Amino acid sequence: MASLVAYDDSESEAETEPAESFNAAGQVKDTSDVVKPRGQDFASEAPGVTEGAALPTKHGSHEDPAGHRLPLVRLWRSDPGSCPSQRLQWPRTEPEATFPTGKPPRPSLWTSHVPAGHVPLAAARFKQVKLSWGTYDSPEPSSCAQTKSETPGKNGNSLQRKRCEDCVVPYTPKRLRQSQALSTETGESKDTEAQGPSVGRAPAPLCVAPRVSEFIEPYLDSPYRETTIPRKVLFHLRSHRGPVNSIQWCPVFAKSHMLLSASMDKTFKVWNAVDSGRCLQTYCLHSEAVRAARWSPCGRRILSGGFDFALHLTDLETGTQLFSGQSDFRITTLKFHPKDHSLFVCGGFNPEVKAWDIRTGKVVRSYKATIQQTLDILFLQEGSEFLSSTDASSRDSADRTIIAWDFRSSAKISNQIFHERYTCPSLASHPREPVFLAQTNGNYLALFSAVWPYRMSRRRRYEGHKVEGYSVGCECSPDGDLLVTGSADGRVLLYSFRTASRARTLQGHAQACVGTTFHPVLPSVLATCSWEGDIKIWH
Repeated sequence: MASLVAYDDSESEAETEPAESFNAAGQVKDTSDVVKPRGQDFASEAPGVTEGAALPTKHGSHEDPAGHRLPLVRLWRSDPGSCPSQRLQWPRTEPEATFPTGKPPRPSLWTSHVPAGHVPLAAARFKQVKLSWGTYDSPEPSSCAQTKSETPGKNGNSLQRKRCEDCVVPYTPKRLRQSQALSTETGESKDTEAQGPSVGRAPAPLCVAPRVSEFIEPYLDSPYRETTIPRKVLFHLRSHRGPVNSIQWCPVFAKSHMLLSASMDKTFKVWNAVDSGRCLQTYCLHSEAVRAARWSPCGRRILSGGFDFALHLTDLETGTQLFSGQSDFRITTLKFHPKDHSLFVCGGFNPEVKAWDIRTGKVVRSYKATIQQTLDILFLQEGSEFLSSTDASSRDSADRTIIAWDFRSSAKISNQIFHERYTCPSLASHPREPVFLAQTNGNYLALFSAVWPYRMSRRRRYEGHKVEGYSVGCECSPDGDLLVTGSADGRVLLYSFRTASRARTLQGHAQACVGTTFHPVLPSVLATCSWEGDIKIWH
C-alpha cells in the first residue's frame, strides 16, 4: 500500500507541498499528526506495507463503512487532480516494461535495526535514485517493489504499474546525489578503459619487399631532375580516423616509396604511397594523440611522441620497441640529430627543450627558456646549432618567438631573430642555400638567414595562404626551386622560391591542409595531409 510521504527538508519547496493536506474547512494541517486505529498496529492493519512505510494522514470527510480512515492513495484514485505526485513524478522517457516477480525488496542504505513498533522517516525505505546519461528510469519506492513481488501474472503487472504511478517520488539529498554521480562516472570510466583498445602491444613486423619500387629505380643512379608541378591525385588515403598531424617520406632513397603519417587517432601508419597506395602497418603504441613521428636516418626505425608523454623507437623489421621513454610534458615536435643518430631533441607543452640519448634512455641536455610551448625544431650548421619556434604569450615576447641554441653547451645564441608579433608553427630549411623559412600566423612565410645574426629578408615574403592557428607545415623542393605550403582553407599553394610568386594553387582538401612534403627522388610527386584525416598523393 502506498502512502503520502512527509519529508524533513526545509530547503526544497517541491517536497514540502505534498507533505500537507487540507481538511474540510480548508485549513492546512501538517501530516506529522498521525493517528493509529485502536487495538491494532498499523502493520497488522495493512500487511502489504513494510515496517518503515509512512502512515496515512488525517482527513475529516473520507472514511470507509467500517470506520477506518481511507489511505490517500485511494483518495487520489477517485480524485486524480488532488494527487501531488502528478507534480513530483518525473516524466517517463521509456516504454513501460514488465517487472520480474518473486524478487525480494531491495534493502535501503539508510535503514538500520530499530525496535518493533517504531516508524522511521518515510524516506527510509525508498530505493536510491540512479541517474544515467541519456535515459532515465523513474524511481520507485520499495513499497511498490514489494507489491509487485506479491502479485504475479500479466494482470498483476498492470496493477503493479498503476500502483507505482500513484506513489510519491522519493527525495534524495543533494550530497547523496553528488556521491552517486561521482561513483557512476568512475565506474563508467573504468569500464571504458577496460573495453578500449590495447595500448603498447608489440606490432607485427613490417613486410617490406626487398626489391626497389619500379617507379623509383630509374631515378636512383641519376641526379635529381627539375621539380615539376603536380596536377592530379594519384592516391587518396583515408584510413585514419582523426586529423593527420604530419607526414614524411622515408629518407633512404631505395625505400622512399614508404610514407609515414602521425594522427590524432592515437596511431601512426606506414603506407606504400607510390606503388599501391595501401597501408602496410598500423602502430597503436600510444594512449593519446600522436603529435610527432619521424623516420630514423637509416630508414629502419620510427621515433614517435604523443600527448601521453611517451616516446617510442620502433624497429620496423622486428616490430619491437628499441627505446621507450617517459617525458614530463606532452610531445609536439621531434627531430633526430643530423650527425649523431643516437641523439634526438623533443619539445612540447613545456618551457624546456630536451635532448635524449637512445643508448642510455636518459636526457643528456636541457634547453630552458621563458616560454609556454615549443612548436617546432630545426637543426642548422650540421647539428651544431638548432632553432626552436615558441608560443610565447607575454606582451613583450616578440623577441622570443624564434630562439637559436648551441647544441653542445645548451646556451642561447640569439633570441632577437623575429620581431613581429606572430607565432611560427613550423620551420623549414633550404636544401642548397644557407637560409630557412618560418611559417607565421600572419598568413605569410618569412625568409631568414641560417647564419648569425639570422636576419630576416625584407624583400621576399610568400603570401596568399591562411594559417589561422593551425600548425600548417611548409617545405622546399629537393632542388630548391619550389616552395609548398598548406592552408587553413584546404588549399595547397606552390611558390617560386626566387621570385616569391605563386606558381600553382591546388584545391586539395575539404578542411585545413596541415602537412605538405615533396618526394626525395621522384621530381613530380607531392604528399599532403589534412585536418579531416585524409592523405593525398599528387603527381
